[in-house]
Amino acid sequence: MKNDTTGMGLQRRSAALRLVNLRKEFGDVVAIDDVCLDVRAGEFVTLLGASGSGKSTTLMAVAGFIQATRGEVLINGEDQSRQPPYRRDIGLVFQHYALFPHLNVERNVAFPLEMRKVPKAEIGGRVQRALELVRLAGLGARQPSELSGGQQQRVALARALVYEPSILLLDEPLGALDKNLREEMQWEIRRIQRELGITTIAVTHDQHEAITMSDRIAVMRNGRIEQVGTPADIYERPRTRYIAEFMGSSNFLRGRVENAADGGRLRLAPRTAVPLVPRAGLAADGTMDLVIRPERLRCVPAGQANGELAGAIADITYVGDAWQIAVKLDTGEVLTAAHANHGDVAFARGDRVAVDMGTHPWWAVPLES
Repeated sequence: MKNDTTGMGLQRRSAALRLVNLRKEFGDVVAIDDVCLDVRAGEFVTLLGASGSGKSTTLMAVAGFIQATRGEVLINGEDQSRQPPYRRDIGLVFQHYALFPHLNVERNVAFPLEMRKVPKAEIGGRVQRALELVRLAGLGARQPSELSGGQQQRVALARALVYEPSILLLDEPLGALDKNLREEMQWEIRRIQRELGITTIAVTHDQHEAITMSDRIAVMRNGRIEQVGTPADIYERPRTRYIAEFMGSSNFLRGRVENAADGGRLRLAPRTAVPLVPRAGLAADGTMDLVIRPERLRCVPAGQANGELAGAIADITYVGDAWQIAVKLDTGEVLTAAHANHGDVAFARGDRVAVDMGTHPWWAVPLES
């Protein structure tokens, strides 16, 4: 554990967290199944998954609000699995803030200190420092109902941090905010987390939120962690087709692996093969799905790209920062390319085009059973 002081006067404290074979059963339903995860002190890790994937149940097991059926929750190497929440040195922010409506902002933030019997002489200063940290200085006398959604979330964050826990848990912290506020609070939470150096575990179903805020992401599905890695790892090198689809818009083309010993190529058509990112486990003559992010494709006039990925434009959609161009290939598949918005798009529906895949290596995933 590390301890020093920020300019705001709050201690910097962080703890390492380890989940070992964590399992939770609700009757015949297995909510989390053999979850193992190591979180370094000071790291920001997000549990990302669809509804019912087990991410919130895992977070509540870490907090102590749910008793795991078996497995261990280790904080700095000490098993906390049987400890109540108030003994785990953890701060928790809920999606809907859970502020006390009858208490003003200062009293809401002070509440955890009062419950911990902190001397009254210390409470006022610690509350003010916490409000300064979340940029709410001067609003302590207001009631929660007088605040915006973003301000209420900042109060909840200040309340979770005021007693200086060594781990911060965020349960869908931005789900109740509109898009602009959500993006603003993503950066604000990340700023505070880095300033304090506090170990942070967040839960979300929002891929952009996870990519923006996290040092690492753990993608969950059916109660298990399917892949853990940096945002770039998860987006660029997904382990499965499910993860590739869940992390953002994707095209897929099926092909056969060639030259596996020399890094590998995927043969998509008789005259079209693309280089693969070198990786272990490529089987010669094996069939894989190429993961093609739309932003890595370019539509060019027919005949200006090598290979056989040619067809007609089926649709063009304006999405603000880009044009989404759907091309129905002569082989029957549909590929979507995203062209950055630099003004009017140069194509129209029905135009014959080729799809340029460039020369960079591509990522492929095994076929899913």
